[in-house]
Amino acid sequence: MRHVALIYDGKLPYDLKVMSGVAQYMQEGAEFIIYAEEDALKNQKLPDLRSWHGDGIIADFDDLNVAAAVLRAKMPAVGFGGGFGWYPRDSGIPYFFSDQAKIGEIAANHLIERGFRNFAYCDYARSPTNVWSEQRQSSFAATLARRGFSCAVFSPQHKTARQWNSVLSSLSSWLLSLPKPVGVLGANDRRAYHVLEACRVSQIRVPEGVAVLGVDNDETLCLLSNPALSSIEQGAKQIGYEAAALLENMMSGKKPQKIHHVISPVSIVTRRSTDVLAIEDEVATNAMIYIRSHFHAGISVADVVSTLGISRSTLESHFRESLGQSVHEIIRKIQLDRARELISETSLVMKEIASNTGFRSVQHMTSLFGETFGQTPAKYRKELIR
Repeated sequence: MRHVALIYDGKLPYDLKVMSGVAQYMQEGAEFIIYAEEDALKNQKLPDLRSWHGDGIIADFDDLNVAAAVLRAKMPAVGFGGGFGWYPRDSGIPYFFSDQAKIGEIAANHLIERGFRNFAYCDYARSPTNVWSEQRQSSFAATLARRGFSCAVFSPQHKTARQWNSVLSSLSSWLLSLPKPVGVLGANDRRAYHVLEACRVSQIRVPEGVAVLGVDNDETLCLLSNPALSSIEQGAKQIGYEAAALLENMMSGKKPQKIHHVISPVSIVTRRSTDVLAIEDEVATNAMIYIRSHFHAGISVADVVSTLGISRSTLESHFRESLGQSVHEIIRKIQLDRARELISETSLVMKEIASNTGFRSVQHMTSLFGETFGQTPAKYRKELIR
């Protein structure tokens, strides 16, 4: 039996999902005796890990005291966090963090596909531990720029908790000044919730005037939001699972083959806050409504053309101008995104998923899935530790 210390912030959804990954690993047979310090990141006094006589540590390194204490312990340890914080890069401690660039990219594509042409990012005041937000914003803006769009940014000077009234007033004024309709990415779910609150105060309709997307998929917060908040599910559970597996190897005397582990986001969970089409082009709007309602039936471009009663060249012209993609590309992307959701969120077998998403066979879905996401559906599901 290995004695393992888990040091994390029990109030953060990200950290809790990492811990659920650790728990999943233990359920599969790892014999760990757990010591949990879940309030360590709130400036509470850490125990002296050197006198604890444990075997290993998994810790959130977004806190200076935690990082210093883990270093002093001089035992096998694995860190996780936002990619910055107080991670001692020359320590040789393996470290897991999310792919912030990928998060920004899929957020931008999600809003573009809903027809938005105006975009904005709601940031936090800068600190040593939230450089992840700067990376998300940079990738979000860069992806938009590649598609020919610009991005407005809200960057407050004050910390939200202490200066909420001032921040709310500034945020409301900023939102009112943006051209509508506009798609807004919050730095995380909490920040996206602040955007929704500012929209309520300013009487801005969501999602018709402002569509709001968060990051973390904190289900409680997302469902308490009004309207319910769409959010990006990070691979936090995968981080916990892989960190636990790596730590077990290290406690057995094996040296880690890799130090930095970048984990991709899982998917976007779409709820009411982005469930809208903001396409001014009536032809493209009608086509998208048909595609989203019938993609599971294996429709083709010819089906869309027949339904709208226009020529294929005319339809393609409208799509290129409004969405920057062909009709076939849009159909395929909607099918693949839905397939990925079903793979990650259900236990349906691949044959059922292929049938429910409009692919003519499992082989057809597997081939296109691999081309798009770089791995087979089966491997993708396995790595999610469902």
